[in-house]
Amino acid sequence: MSLLAALNPPQREAAKYLDGPLLVLAGAGSGKTRVITHKIAFLIGECGYRPGSIAAITFTNKAAREMQERAAKLTDGVNTKGLIVTTFHSMGLRMLREDAAFAGLKPAFSILDSADAAGIVSEILKTTDKQEIRRAVSRISLWKNELKSPAAAAHTAEDDNARVYAKIYDRYDATLRAYQAVDFDDLIRLPAELLDTHAELREKWQNRLRHILVDEYQDTNAAQYRLLQKLTGVRAAFTAVGDDDQAIYGWRGASADNLRQLRDDYPHLHVVKLEQNYRSTVRILKAANALIANNPKLFEKRLWSEIGHGDPIQVLPAARDDEHEAESVVMRLLSHKFQHRTEWRDYAILYRGNYQARVFEQALRNEKVPYQLSGGQSFFDKTEIKDVIAYLRLIANGDDDPAFIRAVTTPKRGIGAATLEKLGQVAATLHVSLFEAVFSAAAAAQIGERQLAPLTEFCNFINRFEERVAREPAGEVLNDLLKAIDYEVYLFDQDDERAAQTRWNNVLEFAAWIAKKGEEDEKNLLQLTQTIALITLLEGREDEAPDAVRLSTLHAAKGLEFGHVFLVGVEENILPHRDAVDEGRLEEERRLMYVGVTRARKSLTLSHCARRKRARESVACEPSRFIDELGDDVRQPDKPSSAEAKAQGSDRLAALKAMLG
Repeated sequence: MSLLAALNPPQREAAKYLDGPLLVLAGAGSGKTRVITHKIAFLIGECGYRPGSIAAITFTNKAAREMQERAAKLTDGVNTKGLIVTTFHSMGLRMLREDAAFAGLKPAFSILDSADAAGIVSEILKTTDKQEIRRAVSRISLWKNELKSPAAAAHTAEDDNARVYAKIYDRYDATLRAYQAVDFDDLIRLPAELLDTHAELREKWQNRLRHILVDEYQDTNAAQYRLLQKLTGVRAAFTAVGDDDQAIYGWRGASADNLRQLRDDYPHLHVVKLEQNYRSTVRILKAANALIANNPKLFEKRLWSEIGHGDPIQVLPAARDDEHEAESVVMRLLSHKFQHRTEWRDYAILYRGNYQARVFEQALRNEKVPYQLSGGQSFFDKTEIKDVIAYLRLIANGDDDPAFIRAVTTPKRGIGAATLEKLGQVAATLHVSLFEAVFSAAAAAQIGERQLAPLTEFCNFINRFEERVAREPAGEVLNDLLKAIDYEVYLFDQDDERAAQTRWNNVLEFAAWIAKKGEEDEKNLLQLTQTIALITLLEGREDEAPDAVRLSTLHAAKGLEFGHVFLVGVEENILPHRDAVDEGRLEEERRLMYVGVTRARKSLTLSHCARRKRARESVACEPSRFIDELGDDVRQPDKPSSAEAKAQGSDRLAALKAMLG
């Protein structure tokens, strides 16, 4: 029985094709992960490829993990050790660790998260204005994703504003170099640049990786495209899997043009289309096809399904306001669950912006419905976890000044702001890190003996742990560290007992996770510290999905599917978003709507408001143009008068409550 027998003909063609560059246009729910995992199994099991010569690259840890597990099942009995299934950022990290010297970095460089990056920009700008900081950070990020150096950014700056940002970028870049640190964008930019400028590195990686598979190809940016080009070289042995209809990350620098670029850069590009959908009913797909037909097409494709006709798509009558919309949706969800005896996890409420979630949370809480919020605070973003991670970062890399400041002041050690300021001046004069400055003659001369003593003691303490880290199990070292700094006592001194206990439990859970991860992945604490930074970027520890209704933005729902989807706030100015319409990005908004529609397996319900609270006033709202674009098989309400709607609503509510008794 061939490995590929379970695939449909286009899937099989994509899995077997090895004669050069391949683009697999995979519509929503068309089994793209299946194609990638079967191709990996085919390359190893039937074509004799070494597992270590294959890399499958995706965008999230969750997708990478799922791919790894499915590929392992298919290659049962075959040794797949060395197979690389990873995210773009982890791949970049792997390359940078190995070739750090080429980038002027030591192997234990720090990875700064978005909060650290914002902190550095805030220092440069001498402001705490969050919006101004965010603007500068995202401008720098877009430049890095376009592979522009600070000098190139200054050279191509279109106005004074851009020139100011280019100066900030220059100082930001210099600060990172001084800290021996990189930010998330550097994990792609630096490897792409190194492969560009060093022929020996290019040869090394091209010889090592004989076939590369890229998932969600439409979400790649210029730097990721360049990295892929340099890794695959003239052989161009790669499989790019993507869907131009689901390109929704333009605002983040992703470029759907990369699909067009592929055709230009690789004239021999072979294209396979996957159009059979294994997720949704015919009606849902018919509406999705009708909607997306309004966008100009790079490649024609139409999704079809054998799942059955299914229920009509429902558009609820316009709700009076946001709260009424939330109540109506939750009531309909309860009544549907009651009739069909489904589970909570079969339902999702999807919206355009995070701010829309609050009223739905309230309505679900009122009815005691369990829910899970996507894109909420990550476990690793909690203050207590970041405190502990600061110690780990400093042990790994003494040049990491942000980590030094956080660790030396948490818990308090009698080291005040004035002392740290003096130390900062010494470090700046000597051009060394704060850590190194502590041991300098200048520090001894300029900082009083009494103030310097706790600093020296702290640095010696960090050095003692650094000696242990490479030799001893990660969990053991971390537990000893927590005891040594008395972190538990510190938490209970700071907070009331219940809050402190919760925070301490989080720390214990983190320590247990580190111990387990260290054993499973055979990594020491240094290696794990860099991995943690990436996990915070690419979503937290993926626990089993609880039996709860999922509340999520459309962006965060991409790649997921649910039995029954409520798409809420489908109004002009929200979906499509006002800014996007003004800036000529209507097509991307339509793709976002398309992503929402194609998350649904069995039923799809849309809701919108007649009026909505904005700041202190109530403004009139228009239904989204996208509702009409879904075609004529959509059940739209005959608009009853508001009094009737109110009466119907309260009658249904009374009837439901009676049923639930």
